[in-house]
Amino acid sequence: MAARPRSFTTSFRRALLHPVSLAYLALVAGVWCWVACDLLFVTHQDATLSGVWAFLVTAPTSLLFVALPGPLPWAGLAVGAVLQAAALGAAAGHSGFTLRLRAGRTGRAGR
Repeated sequence: MAARPRSFTTSFRRALLHPVSLAYLALVAGVWCWVACDLLFVTHQDATLSGVWAFLVTAPTSLLFVALPGPLPWAGLAVGAVLQAAALGAAAGHSGFTLRLRAGRTGRAGR
């Protein structure tokens, strides 16, 4: 019996739900929260460069949107985060990397 090829949406969803891509998205969300708190609640004598970290954590994809006018650079942050999370999940999925928790084992042989 021949295996049925997966659709693009199924492959994309599997890549986004991989633990590596979820960890990357959590890192991006943490950096964005830190940038938002720094911009909203911290007073600075001079300009702050914390907003640069939002672009660096999603680089190189988000850097393609930096020169565009209006709100498109900010949309590039979201696009960059999703595309890179999917790429990380797909790469980790094809490498055979899996997280398996073994209940009841201490990791010592013979005990």
